[in-house]
Formats: sequence, structure tokens, C-alpha cells
Amino acid sequence: MINSLIMKAIQTHSDINYLKKITSAFFLSVLLIIGLQNGLIAQDIEDPIVIGEAVNPADELPGFRVGLDIETGGFWFSQNEVRIPGDEGTKFDMLDLIGTGADAYIRLNLNMGFGERHNVRLLFAPLTKTGTGILEEPVFFEQSEFAAGLPTEGSYRFNTYRATYRYDFFRDDRWEIGAGAAVLIRDAEVELVQGDLRDSNSDLGFVPLLHFRTSANLTDRFSAVLDAEGLFAQQGRAIDATLHGNFRLNENWSLFAGYRFLDGGADTDDVYNFAWINYLMGGISFQLR
Repeated sequence: MINSLIMKAIQTHSDINYLKKITSAFFLSVLLIIGLQNGLIAQDIEDPIVIGEAVNPADELPGFRVGLDIETGGFWFSQNEVRIPGDEGTKFDMLDLIGTGADAYIRLNLNMGFGERHNVRLLFAPLTKTGTGILEEPVFFEQSEFAAGLPTEGSYRFNTYRATYRYDFFRDDRWEIGAGAAVLIRDAEVELVQGDLRDSNSDLGFVPLLHFRTSANLTDRFSAVLDAEGLFAQQGRAIDATLHGNFRLNENWSLFAGYRFLDGGADTDDVYNFAWINYLMGGISFQLR
């Protein structure tokens, strides 16, 4: 079921050695962050969240909190390979059309917390990149033949809407570590235009993802955060990960900045598309308890 859901979902590079490198790097980062925390073995007795012990029911859902993250910055593609249909189309580099320059973007996160452990995040993340270039060879795309050597407009859309649940299973004075799951709704489209000739492939669907987040308080006001959601399957993969710093201005407001990447794609009879998107990101957070 997961394979069929993800096979048309996401965008990126399909080389097996490349996938192994990305997978290894991701999980190595997680292991290093967890391994650096000596407090995982001995936690403060007064902390209400303790691994392997029962939690006082009064600490489970004592209150409600809500917050909003407004993220913006620049994004650019490192890779974007397309072949549609996946079994009969012509493989081409979408970057020949849309380019590799940076464009502005915005992402909105509505965050809700229930007690000390339970967290829900709703994400709105539109993304569109359009440009004009020259195809190096004739391209059969969807149901049309596009000629080489003529100006061709390409448009790549990947809007995502996501709901994430996280359970914080560890917390002390310095660290917070949690994990959960997410459901992504994708609104994706690839379109080519050459003179009066126009053709496109669009897709609307659901993708399940796993979620992991850890935060380390480096000072009283500054923390480092690793936040990642992703899933691997035989036909494709999806990863959305960020490493950023967070500076707390006061009890309600904070600023953040860092790097995000979106890596995903699928290789099926219907569609072949793999893409890597880089983000230099920053923003402001508001939280009301």
C-alpha cells in the first residue's frame, strides 16, 4: 500500500549509490545527535518525562498551546530529471528550462501542543518554478512531441499540505527528542509549452511519512534543531529535512534560520521524476501558551 502511494509522489535523483549515501548520512546524523546526549542514560528525577518509566497522568495533557511559524527565503534546484510517461517518454533535464537560480518561497506551520508530549503541526508549502530554455533533443512528453533547438517554457509545481503528529519521548534541561508520522497531500504538475504546443502532467495524492525531531539548547536563548520527515520505498522516496538555529526573543517570540532540503522522486510506468531542492531559510515563530 505504501509503495503504491509513494510511487507517483515525489521528485529527485534515482542512482542507487546516491540513495545509499543520502540514507546513510541522514541516519548517521540522527545517531550522532542522540549519541552526544549523556543524559539519555541518567535523567533528572524531577523531570516528568522519563524513558522506560510510567508518566504521571497529570503530566500528559495539562494544557493547550498554539503557535505559528512563518518561514521564507530562497530555493533552487540541484537536480530535476523528468520522463513522462515513465516507460515511453523521453528523459530530459528540467533544469535546462527552469534553470538553477534562486527564487523566493514561503511556508506556514500551525503548531499545536497538548500537554508536555503531544504535538500536531499543519503545513502549507506552495512551490512553483518556471523558466524558458532549449531542449537538447526531441522530447516525447505526455502525449506530445517537442522539438529540439526551439525556445520551450517549462513549469514545475510541487505544492504540499501536511499534517504531522509527534510524541516527545525524551526531555531534559538540554534536549528534546520526539518522533511520529505525517500525511502529505501533494499537488504536483509538470508542463511544457513550445509555441502553440502545450502539454502537462498533474497529480494530486496522499503520501505517508515518518517524522523525527530533536532540539538541543546550547544557551538559555539559542537552540539547534534537526527536523526531518521522509519515507523510502522500492519505487521512490521522499525526504524533507532541516537543520536550523532558533533564537528565543522572549516567552512568545523567536527567530530561526538554517538550511532545508527536499529530496524525492518515483520511477514507475506512469512517471519518472527525481528532484533535489535546496532552501536557505529563515523566519519568525510565535507561540501562545
